[in-house]
Amino acid sequence: MKILFVIDSFYTTNNGTSISAQRFAGELRKRGHEVRVLCWDTPKDAQGDFTIPKFHLPIFQPLCDKHDFSFAYTDKNIVHAACDWADIVHVFVPFGIEKEAIDYCNQIGKPVTAAFHIQPENMTSSVSMGKVEWFNELFYRSFRYNIYNRVRHVHVPSQFMGNMIAERGYTAKIHPISNGIQEAFMEAGERKKILQRSGLSGEAGLTAQRSNSPKDGLFKIMMIGRLSQEKRQDVIINAVKYSKYADRIQLVFAGKGPEYEKYVELGKDLKHQPQFIYVKRDDLIENLLETDLYVHASDMESEAISCIEAFSTGLVPVIANSHVSATPQFALDGRSLFIPGDPKDLARAIDYWLDHPKERHEMEEQYRLAGRQYSLEASVSQFEEMLNEEIKENETRYSIESLRPVRRRESLGRRLRRVAALF
Repeated sequence: MKILFVIDSFYTTNNGTSISAQRFAGELRKRGHEVRVLCWDTPKDAQGDFTIPKFHLPIFQPLCDKHDFSFAYTDKNIVHAACDWADIVHVFVPFGIEKEAIDYCNQIGKPVTAAFHIQPENMTSSVSMGKVEWFNELFYRSFRYNIYNRVRHVHVPSQFMGNMIAERGYTAKIHPISNGIQEAFMEAGERKKILQRSGLSGEAGLTAQRSNSPKDGLFKIMMIGRLSQEKRQDVIINAVKYSKYADRIQLVFAGKGPEYEKYVELGKDLKHQPQFIYVKRDDLIENLLETDLYVHASDMESEAISCIEAFSTGLVPVIANSHVSATPQFALDGRSLFIPGDPKDLARAIDYWLDHPKERHEMEEQYRLAGRQYSLEASVSQFEEMLNEEIKENETRYSIESLRPVRRRESLGRRLRRVAALF
């Protein structure tokens, strides 16, 4: 099958949607499919992609650059050529080149599907309007009209997001499919389990696993995610100030983004100032294996694949219980939830898990097992089923269209003669 992925920025490594697209493309290629990408940021050494010019957004381009996501210029000739190549087209985000791809596919009868990864709140938070409901609703309506009600199948990364868009009048069939985690994270969880079973359990086991850490004796708390307003790393930094273990906590934030300088300044009051890292997958896994507790403080998430990656390695997560986030679904009980945006309540949850190491180690195993259901392979299999469903429906739809009698447009002269005959 020849599959075209349409996404403005594909090759960035600091954007969850782009990373998921990369992983899906890789897995589909392993299965024998030919996957090409329509994007603006194709590296010079990449082959086979359809490269489109970058669009420089007036005023807001510096903000886009900080988020490692920029828009592509809607060059219709390139978009149409890319769609002509494919057996099926899948768009990842709801912007200009994606709309053009959908409109062209509908025009020529090409199968096309879409994904709903970007919550409007993720975008509006960048301009401090993430909680302004009417403003967010404008984006939901625009996305619905321009993108999602023009396709018949929509991939959402969680049932939570499926419910969110169904309630807003999105009419396509919704496919809740996790973005999936790579096998390496589950293998890391198995390694941790073996270490604990070999007698390296409890605090001694954690110390042994963290033998390469220069901060032995400290509790390492980690969050993975872009350093942006809606991810709320500020809540974690402030929570440490209220914790009874404040002098023994080392925060580690994996990611980069526009709030970096703000968070560095906010963390200066801590005895152990936060560490900010931006590393590849294998180094990220090693950091997770050296961690005692994972915190996901984001106010809004369509899934938060980074949280799944963390607890799949055998970490207990502490998650903001936000009503506009899918991430609370991963909490196995109330001990792993805290009031969103409330550093004191987060400090309470952190202190509970650090106070009860035996309970924490028991739950680490349960979370590790829970992570197995989110494998990338299983997700891509479901994604393939969605694509095949669209292809079959598209064949049926256009075969029926071909059987309908063609309505020829009546000439003006013929209409005049027909009207004259009535008199």
